[in-house]
Amino acid sequence: MIMADFIFIRKSRNIASSALHVFLNILLGLGSVLVTIFSGSPLIGIILVIASKWRVFAVRPRYILTNLKASLVDLIVGVSIVLLTYYTGTSILPVDFILAGFYCIWLIFIKPLTSEKANLAQSLVAVFLGMSTATIASASLNSILIVLISFFIGYAAARHVLIQTSDHDFLLTTLTCGLIFSEIAWLCHSWTIIYTFGNTGIRIPQLAIILTIFAFVYNSARQAIIKHQEDFKFKDIAAPVTFGIILITIIVIWFSNPIFNI
Repeated sequence: MIMADFIFIRKSRNIASSALHVFLNILLGLGSVLVTIFSGSPLIGIILVIASKWRVFAVRPRYILTNLKASLVDLIVGVSIVLLTYYTGTSILPVDFILAGFYCIWLIFIKPLTSEKANLAQSLVAVFLGMSTATIASASLNSILIVLISFFIGYAAARHVLIQTSDHDFLLTTLTCGLIFSEIAWLCHSWTIIYTFGNTGIRIPQLAIILTIFAFVYNSARQAIIKHQEDFKFKDIAAPVTFGIILITIIVIWFSNPIFNI
């Protein structure tokens, strides 16, 4: 009887803890967006996002950098959502509901996943949102900052995938990915295409789409090369590379009319 009561109490506590966790995540998702709209500044929203990562800093100093690297993708997503909200203005638009809703979904369902496919999906989300923010902000930022931000996003996205799937040093791979990101961003900076959708406030930069596709192809090619190693042939990566080239070509050639050009 005592054991049964103990199990019941423990289950009740787990349910209550899970419910509280979900509630706090919803509060963070909605709060970070709403406070940005009403204050007209991204500062408080960014502070909320960083404060939610208190566990990163609640360790011995020598572990802080490691924890920070492990949380880069989550921070990119959170800060990007706050900044995207800020750049839509102080009026409440449909895009604000989309951003708040997606951030809640990210915090509750997507972020806790740990499978290899989930890590890739998380990285692609960070690339898309991070580069969308960087591109929209490029009107008021120096081109050098855009290049550095792009490098940082590429590095963080590659590291997030590789840290879960590699048992060897992957520093060169992550740095290479970051370098390619920065080079593409530099090339596209002088002609920035952003797709808009009526009065919804939705703005999707072409660069964000291109780099998200590239990140997917880059990871697919890397996995194929590792899998086949000495027996590697181009045909092993032909499908993802061809898919990426065709898709990017279509976007660049047929969807480069500047609906909104910075």
